[in-house]
Amino acid sequence: MDNLRAIALMCVAMACFALEDLVIKLLAETLPTWQIFILMGGTGAALFAVICRARGVPLFTRAFLTPLVILRNMGEVIGGLGFVTALTLVPLSLATAILQATPLALTAGAAIFLGERVGWRRWVAVLIGFVGILVVLDPFSADFEPAALLAVVGVLGLVMRDLATRVLPDDLPSPQISFWAYCCMPISGLILLPWGGAGVMPGAAGWTGIVVAASIGAMGYWAITLAMRLGEVAAVIPFRYTRLIFAMALGIAVLGERPDATTLAGAALVVLTGLYTVWRERKLAAEGREVDLSPRAEPR
Repeated sequence: MDNLRAIALMCVAMACFALEDLVIKLLAETLPTWQIFILMGGTGAALFAVICRARGVPLFTRAFLTPLVILRNMGEVIGGLGFVTALTLVPLSLATAILQATPLALTAGAAIFLGERVGWRRWVAVLIGFVGILVVLDPFSADFEPAALLAVVGVLGLVMRDLATRVLPDDLPSPQISFWAYCCMPISGLILLPWGGAGVMPGAAGWTGIVVAASIGAMGYWAITLAMRLGEVAAVIPFRYTRLIFAMALGIAVLGERPDATTLAGAALVVLTGLYTVWRERKLAAEGREVDLSPRAEPR
């Protein structure tokens, strides 16, 4: 195991995803959201199709129509619709702060739907983390942004996707699963089409942004996959939260965002409870008690 290199790769992956989110947000200034979904989905699918062909992996197999894969892809559609749409409507730092609740929600979902054992300490951490999300949303203030609730919908979709991914057969190649995921993005775009307005022919900057976003996303996927293979999961997973740091830095430097004290406090609560959950899982694993530290949950 090479934990130091794995941690560095995890940080690179999180920087890639934060940068991808920034590019999507900038693209939304000139392109309707539905069109971003379709163009990015097509570009990303093309990239992973090349990877699949290079590795001799078929693009489609019978597994594509199995209930678990269909459920996973439905989660992909819901997660993408929620988070990316929120990303175009609310500050980058706010949407990313809400996204940090995904590991906590995944812990709860694994206990409820997969029968994984979660002790009272981790349940308390999950509940406190959800309180942190309420603090971030600040629903009773005059500054409440209803569109931020779309990020919560995105979290639920991603949890649905990751729970299905945990129980997929091990013989399904990762590039094939990623190809299917990008194929789902145009479906999200078609769902938004009736409310998204007329399409726009992207200029050079628009096409560059689409290719850059898809390429950075693929690079982030490669980095996180390699990080999980090189290092111990319990050592690497906490550094997924660096995505929030990168997103806030980009939001401040590029978009002129100024996260308020409420957002920062809520985000800190979510991150701290998430880190505690990881620490608790590692402790239980060291004691030889049943706990899932599976790396199969996906990055976004």
